Amino acid sequence: MNFEHTEERRMLADSLDRFIAAQYGFETRNRIAASSQGFSTELWQRFAELGVLGALFREEDGGFGGSGHDIAVVFESLGRGLVLEPLLGSAVLAGEAIAAAGSNAQKALLAAIVEGGTIASFAHDEPDTHYELARVTTSARRDGDGWVLDGVKSVVPHGEHAAFFVVSARTSGAVDDARGISLFLVPASAAGLAVRGMPTMDGGRVAQVTFDSVRLDTHALLGEDGHGYPTLERAVGRGVLALCAEALGAMEAAKAATLDYLRTRKQFGVPIGSFQALQHRMADLLLEVEQARSAVINAAAALEADRITRERALSAAKYSIGRIGTLVAEECIQLHGGIGMTWELPLSHYAKRLVMIDHQLGDEDHHLQRYIDLGREPGRAHEPV
Repeated sequence: MNFEHTEERRMLADSLDRFIAAQYGFETRNRIAASSQGFSTELWQRFAELGVLGALFREEDGGFGGSGHDIAVVFESLGRGLVLEPLLGSAVLAGEAIAAAGSNAQKALLAAIVEGGTIASFAHDEPDTHYELARVTTSARRDGDGWVLDGVKSVVPHGEHAAFFVVSARTSGAVDDARGISLFLVPASAAGLAVRGMPTMDGGRVAQVTFDSVRLDTHALLGEDGHGYPTLERAVGRGVLALCAEALGAMEAAKAATLDYLRTRKQFGVPIGSFQALQHRMADLLLEVEQARSAVINAAAALEADRITRERALSAAKYSIGRIGTLVAEECIQLHGGIGMTWELPLSHYAKRLVMIDHQLGDEDHHLQRYIDLGREPGRAHEPV
């Protein structure tokens, strides 16, 4: 297997890295994080103009990439810069759900997402779901020619600024049954929809979205009634890969900053990096980061494989990233000493982001158990009929 990126991906990564280094410095990032919007509209448009959004979509969906390696290249660069703009929720999660299950009319919305003119959001997580993808209590019932939606979605990325939401709701079956889940496109202006925004500890913005007898027409259904789980799983899988690649970029940045500190900070007249005990700790850390990179490459390569292979590779990567990301955050701070925890040093912000990534779309424990469960029944289709 050839692990080298294509020329186009290398050019995209180089352009994106240069743009982030020049236009998305640490002080700029902090100002954006402290704003009420939580991202920069101007920089969002610049990312679109650079083709970053287009790289996350397949050609048939209006993009020019969309493979696992395209997602990994983009998000690794975003992780290095701690970028806050809503690429994950809009382009990866909501965008993939629409691309995979949407009608021609619904897929027409993708052009505006690729161009950066519209922000979509993915509303699936609910209170007390504990990362279980099939556990959906939000309900949708038929009412004449349309639907009525009731329920609450939590931790919806950039929900305050979304033009519309991709919403999972139960149309039949038990609360944790994969069958009976449907997806809907819900405009943010719909009557009965309420959005309450809040900041996250790592500088982002999320929202709680409440649906109180929200009436939708028949065209709001995304895909088939009761068969939304496979689409949900594919969209979340791409999101898991994006988060893993973002974490890898953050680890690389934290590692580079720590190496620089060890080479320049002096004690007893010599750089502290010359102390053998610190060299051993740093060597162990470098090996762990390379292990994380291998897991991301494997997940990216498996994105279009059969379901079991794909999902096991994604869960293996997310487990590895959760474990290694926490280790990198802890070790880099300890190797810096007390200064590592200060607000003024970027390292503390990388550490917070790495910890938060572990808890997005399933934490380390969840994905380890999921990897085991998927491996126990290799012949089972797992997908609802």
